[in-house]
Amino acid sequence: MSEIASNKALESAKKDQGIKGHMSESREKLSLFLNNRLGMFGLMLVVLFFVSAIFAPYFATHDPFLMNIPQRMSGPTLEHWAGTDQLGRDTYSRVIYGGRVALKVAAIGVSISLFVGLLLGMLAGYGPRWLDNFLLLIFDSIRSFPTIVLALAAVALLGPSLELVLAVVIVTSIPGYARLARTSTLALKNTEFILAERSLGAHPAIIMWRHIMPNVIGPLLILAAMDVPVVVTIEAGLSFLGLGVLPPTASWGTILNEGYLVIRDTPWPIIAGGIPLVLTTLGFTFLGEALRDVFDPRLRKGK
Repeated sequence: MSEIASNKALESAKKDQGIKGHMSESREKLSLFLNNRLGMFGLMLVVLFFVSAIFAPYFATHDPFLMNIPQRMSGPTLEHWAGTDQLGRDTYSRVIYGGRVALKVAAIGVSISLFVGLLLGMLAGYGPRWLDNFLLLIFDSIRSFPTIVLALAAVALLGPSLELVLAVVIVTSIPGYARLARTSTLALKNTEFILAERSLGAHPAIIMWRHIMPNVIGPLLILAAMDVPVVVTIEAGLSFLGLGVLPPTASWGTILNEGYLVIRDTPWPIIAGGIPLVLTTLGFTFLGEALRDVFDPRLRKGK
């Protein structure tokens, strides 16, 4: 009995030590992130982006669709903080509501791309060789098409819409996540703990879900954070070319398009539409780089 009790005590001590080690590692990562000034600045910009987009009705000072022709193309005033466009609509309010379109495209596009890319990447890395070659052929085929060219072809067939922008973003983003997930899965496939699970007769789906995915998802989340500004820029670029969101819907791309047409009369729509794109890109880029530095041990050791 005393031997059994001692074994239980030893197992409990090891478990407590593992929990304490995990908590210590988590505190170390949090401390590294909090000491990263660019990362904290990026986090502030990201929070500002989400809050302003989600609570746009509370931040906007005017109806973004309300036209006021007598005050068209005016400069910044106390009433119109960023001036008005060619139809007299408040530019600041349209920029705030445009963040909702950017958030919708980024959230849905990146989430679906991440999920599908993770699934296909793990299947390619852990599955049979023929499946790996087949999926790689599909990934390379998709990556060979420039995003704008693919969007032009899709618009010619289906017509411009926000749903089409989402579809183009998802299709062109999946190969990047899938390739990263495949590489990480191949590195884990022949490790000792995976071979032990296979020898015990564990189902491949269980192995991928319990053991491979937790080790693969981290780098993909970092990549997703850095892909958000890319997705937002794609949406803005397609809308600027008239291939995405169509007027009168407020979008940063349509604001830039409308401002470009009257840039000789007033520069404020271009300035107001460009600033959030720059800030969003900086915010997610700084945040992604900070997370990469925190969660990649090789980068931490190299510093």
